[in-house]
Amino acid sequence: MSILQELPAHVLDLMRSGCIAEYATVSAAGVPIDTPVLFFPSDGLRTFDVATGLSYPAKAERARRNPKVGLLIEGDPDEPVIAIAGMAAVRDSDLQANVERYLSEAGHVLPHDPDWSLARQAVWYWTRIIIEITPARVFWWDSAAAMDAAPQHWDAPAKTCYPASDPAPAGTVSEPSKWEQPPWQDLVSQALGRGASGHLSVVDAEGYPMTVRVRAMEATETGFALDLPKGLPWRIDGKASLTFQGNETFVGEVTESDSCVRLRVDRTLPILPMTPDMSQLWEPVPHTRENLMRRLRHETERRGLPIPSIPIERPPPTEGYKLRMARRNISHE
Repeated sequence: MSILQELPAHVLDLMRSGCIAEYATVSAAGVPIDTPVLFFPSDGLRTFDVATGLSYPAKAERARRNPKVGLLIEGDPDEPVIAIAGMAAVRDSDLQANVERYLSEAGHVLPHDPDWSLARQAVWYWTRIIIEITPARVFWWDSAAAMDAAPQHWDAPAKTCYPASDPAPAGTVSEPSKWEQPPWQDLVSQALGRGASGHLSVVDAEGYPMTVRVRAMEATETGFALDLPKGLPWRIDGKASLTFQGNETFVGEVTESDSCVRLRVDRTLPILPMTPDMSQLWEPVPHTRENLMRRLRHETERRGLPIPSIPIERPPPTEGYKLRMARRNISHE
């Protein structure tokens, strides 16, 4: 039985059938960092699970250090907007099992539609850390247009037991790759010019990183002026980040005064080459491949595990995966 059984049916339906969530974690410096990711709920919606590559493990390392995380699930304009404050448990003690689960949850409809004989060679992509997120509080609005009013909310029972992460592996995290990191001013026009949605993340009073879609924005000399929904149940101030579909991510301080929200930008985050160019998932340029494999070898060795084997035949898709693909009108066959 779902721990969320009290929620309205239309909210539960989106939780089960949605594909992409904004997943936010808190850095060691207290900065909320949001990345759009595939999510796949467990049976009974006890957890909402996401994954990140072992070759770029920052999203998992932040969650292991600070398990307070956030998820934002959005549907069509007439569907709910759901913000989840949750507790994360990192799963990386059985990488082979993670590969097989991720393949069954996300491995049948792929970007750029590669042949599986090519895609299965991308061991740097399929070797995954899975993060299981148990909801502590859920906010929801019936639609994006309703977000100027206060949300409805659900709180986990007081005695809820939140699972712990797998033990941290020995040694130190592999050195990050030196991806492109232009000055933030150079990326503003690029981000706005693409017409991409922007998502602002802040840390709420209880320490959870919470994310919201920005309605409108414009560039300023110091960063951005933002138009946000008025019904947010968390304060808009302090350390923040603004990301555009996980490509350009701006980090700084946000303030709200007289209904005017401004983000003062200090820097941008490095851009993972596969994010703007999804073809590099399967055929990365030599420099990118070398860096991904360097980190993969380091991270498997410090866990005392071999690099996983990618199956010749993909595991069958889960029922949840079929449901998510039906929402996108994509055949899983």
